[in-house]
Amino acid sequence: MNCRLPIAHCRLPLLQRSRRIEYLLLSLFAVSGAVSAALAATFTASLDRSTVPVNETVTLSLTFEGGTPADAPPSPSAPNLSINYVGQSSQFNFINGRSSSTLVFNYLVRAAQPGEYTIPAISASVDGKTLTSLPLKLKVLKSGETTPGSEIIGKNAFLKLVAPKNEVYLGEVLPVEIRLYARQGHLKGPPQLNQESFTVGKMVQQQLTKTLIGNQYYSLLVYKTFVIPAKTGRLQLGPATLPLAVPRPNARVDFFGEIIDWMDANLTADPLSIDVRPLPADNVPPDFNGAVGSYSLEASITTNTVTVGDPITLTVQIKGHGPIDSLTLSSPNNWRDFKIYPPNTKVETTDPLGLEGVKTFEQAVIPENVEVKELPPITFSFFDPVQKGYRTVTHPGSPIIVRPGNAAPAQPTIVGTATQNQNELKPATDIVHIKPRVGTLAQIRAPLVQQTWFVALQGVPLLAWLSVLAWRRREENLANNPRLRRQRQVAQTVREGLAELRRVAGANQSEAFFATVFRLLQEQLGERLDLPASAITEAVVDERLRPRGLAAETLAALQELFQACNQARYAPRWSGQELASLVPKVESALQQLQRLNLDEARL
Repeated sequence: MNCRLPIAHCRLPLLQRSRRIEYLLLSLFAVSGAVSAALAATFTASLDRSTVPVNETVTLSLTFEGGTPADAPPSPSAPNLSINYVGQSSQFNFINGRSSSTLVFNYLVRAAQPGEYTIPAISASVDGKTLTSLPLKLKVLKSGETTPGSEIIGKNAFLKLVAPKNEVYLGEVLPVEIRLYARQGHLKGPPQLNQESFTVGKMVQQQLTKTLIGNQYYSLLVYKTFVIPAKTGRLQLGPATLPLAVPRPNARVDFFGEIIDWMDANLTADPLSIDVRPLPADNVPPDFNGAVGSYSLEASITTNTVTVGDPITLTVQIKGHGPIDSLTLSSPNNWRDFKIYPPNTKVETTDPLGLEGVKTFEQAVIPENVEVKELPPITFSFFDPVQKGYRTVTHPGSPIIVRPGNAAPAQPTIVGTATQNQNELKPATDIVHIKPRVGTLAQIRAPLVQQTWFVALQGVPLLAWLSVLAWRRREENLANNPRLRRQRQVAQTVREGLAELRRVAGANQSEAFFATVFRLLQEQLGERLDLPASAITEAVVDERLRPRGLAAETLAALQELFQACNQARYAPRWSGQELASLVPKVESALQQLQRLNLDEARL
């Protein structure tokens, strides 16, 4: 941390100024000694979460303040827990003349079986004193098990399924919301809702908002839909699932603070228990056909005076709230003395879910005799879940006048053969020239569509589009696969680093040579083991690679290279021939690491 302290410029004799500087230095040493004595070193151990699902990692942090341990603490051991060291971080502060330092060692903890675990107390030697942390409790849940608040505390994202009530009638519309709460993440697709025993409407995504839960702000994305129960009884609605990319535990960030390491997660919302009641069996209207909701009825006809056999266009509009698109009109089908044709329907909705609007029926009806005096009343019956009863809306009958038909019988048509006049001139049959003069002659060429070069030219836009599409798919795959992106970046770094090794070996620059070797080993091992490059040391050969059954000659080659890098720090003089002889060994070791199976190398 850079600190800017004021400097006073004083015009004093040289001797007097030097004496004041001595007094100032003595005072600073005295104050710093007193501060150091007052601030004793502390050592604490902490977990970022105390409750975690099985096979999910938590971070164990060993924090030293006001002192530095003599040695790095070894990885703690606990039964049935996997604890692996992933790196350290340090911080130095200088505030108001007082300095403080913090050193943190980080470990990843994972349990393969559910249960309650205890991480025992950890001891470390700091400034000649032995400091001990407190034991830590860790609860590991079964897959899919949750505890109150566990969907919020310590999670980057979680999903909720919300309904305004849990009791509905058969066929009633139930609005549903799927709510995504996320601090960081990328959507991988729309949510899915288990629709067994339900009919699910279309999903409508709302605007992204912010909400405060506890002490943390979450981005809230709401998906609205509706369901209609298809049978009675206590039914389970859900669960709802949503694919999402979330940061990995201890994810790395780039220079601009953007997260590099992502992993795919499938969020799940707990299902809802819905009690579906049957429709009442009493007082059911005769024309009831299963409509549930709240509706009104309007009707009109094109004319009220017709002749027997002429059609009348009947227009009926049903407005209201409910599954508008599924409504049917059965009242005219029971009319006597009319010929009824199937209606043409049109639906106009006024809300995104399609539950508010009007459905129009246009139907042709033909009176069959002059005794018909009116169109019968039009009725539509439905069950209103708000009033918990059946309702019937009616349009009264429309008076009409039906006149008898007066069409005359069709007269027969007599077709005779005309007598040809013998004196009539016959039409000329000679050839008459349309264009007596040909004009300028030219060679007829084949049309463009039959020329090879023209047909081939039509494929250029398609090839260009396919090339752009392939390039875009490649970029999207790299963006969604940070591990593949890192693998390619490391491969490029290795190629450039090997060329650099040959150059510095020829220039006999041993210090730069071994610095490059160590960097290449860190990058390649870090990429293979999915660890930060800065966390790679010689110890990974025994701790990470040897338990995986890596070939003995590869392990020996890696140890030899690490030892050569360590020796170069104390004996930097290497000849150019010796450096050049190490290049093939480095290249061979890196190639063997690149062929290392990713699944087997992951810890």
